[in-house]
Order: sequence, then structure tokens, then C-alpha cells
Amino acid sequence: MSAVPFSKISTPLNALFATIGLLVVAALTTQGLTGQERLVFELLLAAIWLAYVLQLSGTLLSRHRWSGGIPALVIDLLAVLVPAAAFLFVGSRDRNLYCAIWLLKPLRDSTFFRLLAKVVANESRNLIGVTSVFGIVLFGAALAGYILERDVQPDKFGSIPQAMWWAVVTLSTTGYGDEIPQSLAGRVLGGLVMMSGIGIFALWAGILATGFYEEVRRQDFVRNWQLVAAVPLFQKLGSAALIEIVRALRPRIVPAGAVICRKGDVGDQMFFIVEGRVTVATPDHPVELGAGNFFGEMALISGEPRSATVTAATEVSLLSLYAVDFQMLSSSSPEIAETIRKTALERRGGPPKE
Repeated sequence: MSAVPFSKISTPLNALFATIGLLVVAALTTQGLTGQERLVFELLLAAIWLAYVLQLSGTLLSRHRWSGGIPALVIDLLAVLVPAAAFLFVGSRDRNLYCAIWLLKPLRDSTFFRLLAKVVANESRNLIGVTSVFGIVLFGAALAGYILERDVQPDKFGSIPQAMWWAVVTLSTTGYGDEIPQSLAGRVLGGLVMMSGIGIFALWAGILATGFYEEVRRQDFVRNWQLVAAVPLFQKLGSAALIEIVRALRPRIVPAGAVICRKGDVGDQMFFIVEGRVTVATPDHPVELGAGNFFGEMALISGEPRSATVTAATEVSLLSLYAVDFQMLSSSSPEIAETIRKTALERRGGPPKE
């Protein structure tokens, strides 16, 4: 059989294999294992390694082998080559430890780590700046600690490299307690270093949090733009008006069979269908609406309760527009608002506005 299907090992299965492998590696370091137990564990590691070999072979033989990107291929190679090299060149006691490279396996398809890489790249200048401040404070604290404590504790602060350990522990506010300033000046210095550490780590956290927020918002904007552009009603808009619509509309996925709105409910939003179909339970007979249509507009125009129950006939991708945003749309794009009003009146049975 071809090995190609093994290139499609799912992310959860990759994570499961890696978890089992790492637990086995940990188990092999415990004392008192019998020879039979050790053999079973090593055979389990070999089975996981073989699965990764087949996955790598499938990736290399597939026409779409680069679809996962270079990092995924590199991780697949390391997962196979590092344990193999350890088996050939490392002693039997430690060779199994090299299977810990499988820690990387759950990362190969992770969108989070791709997002993290983008955030770090985007915020690299700020992160480098804060890291530089950290290094300056670290060396300055070690230098000051050496000067203040070298005569009191020569065994712990007898050199700047020795004092550097105290500075790292204090600046990170870990506080192991193995090195403690004895002089009053040294303790004042320790307090200042602790407060500096809190500020520096807060800056790091703030930069990363802001970077994540901006990147997620950017990705959401691009996704929403693609969804809005797929609605025929908005395709004639210019880019400026489309940006306003993208900011106003909220994407939503509804599973098949779910009720989107019920007759008689008070409505504060209308919906545009991007993909899928919905069923409108009208008094005469059910009406099915597909991609490009909209519904629920009467609640925004007249403020009346919902006139029909709408159910998702299939899984449906929707864009919702709230009443306050509809007022904004009416002022920025009156032609679209007028089209919505005319459609609402036609569905109600009244004459459209001219």
C-alpha cells in the first residue's frame, strides 16, 4: 500500500502519538522496571517512530507535500532522524530520551504557534527594546549586588557572575532564597530590583497581548471582508463603504436545524446569508432562501416583532446587522438601505417605496 495516506495524520492523532511517546520516555527513566516492561515500552516507542516514518514518507511522496509548509516538513524530519541517530550513536541508557523531540509534533499544524510567530515578528522591535532594558537592569543589579555584598558574603557575591544568579532570581521575582542580601543597602537594592522586574515583565506581557489583539483583529477583518464581498448586495460598494460594512456586520455560523429567530420575538438584528440555506415558515408555505439573500429586516425597519420563524435548512454562514448599525448604513449607503426597505415592503405585501 502507498504510504501517502499517512501524510494526513490528523493534528489530534499527532498530539496523541506524541503524548504517549513522551509518557513512555518518562516511564523509562523510573527505577525498578523489569526487563519485560522496558522491552514493551521500547517497542511502543518503535511503533510510534514507525508511524512517523510512514507519515514522512507520505509527505515526501505526495504532490501536495509542501501544503503544510517548510516548518511542518522540518518537524517531520526531526521526529524521524533524531531518534534514529540516537539509536545508532548513543548509549542504550540515554537513547530513548531523544524521542523527546516529539514534543514538536503537536506544533506542526498548530495555528496558535503560527499566530505567535506573526505576533513576535510584528512586535520584534518593542520586544528587543524591553529585552535590552532587562539586560541592562540585570547587569546593573548584579554589579551593585557584588559591590554591596562581596565583603559580607564572599562565597555568594564574590564575583559578578555569582551575583548574576541572585539578580536573575530577584528580577524575575522567583525568590529561591539561596542567596539573600545581608546588608541594609543590599536589601534596599533587592526591593528595587523586584519592582523593576514586575514592570519589565508587565511590559513584555502588554506588548504580546496588544500584538495578539491586533493580529486577531486583522485576521478577523480580512475574513469578514471576504464574507461581506460575497454578498451580492454589497458588491457594488466602493472600498470606503465596504470597510464600514465590514466593521458593522458580525459573522455567525448556525448548524443545520437550529432556529435562527422565532415568530413573535423582538428582533434587534437582520441577517445576510453568505453560504447555506434557511427556511422561512410563512403562513402560506415555507420559503427557502439561499446565499445572497437576507431576512429579519422588518424588525429593524418597523420595530415590529418577528413575523416568521427562520430555521437553518443546512449549516449556514450568516452576517448579522444590528439596528444601530443599520442606521449607520442608512446614512452612509442609502441605496442599500433603500433596497432593504423595498424588499421588506414587498415581502409584507405592500407597495415598494419609490
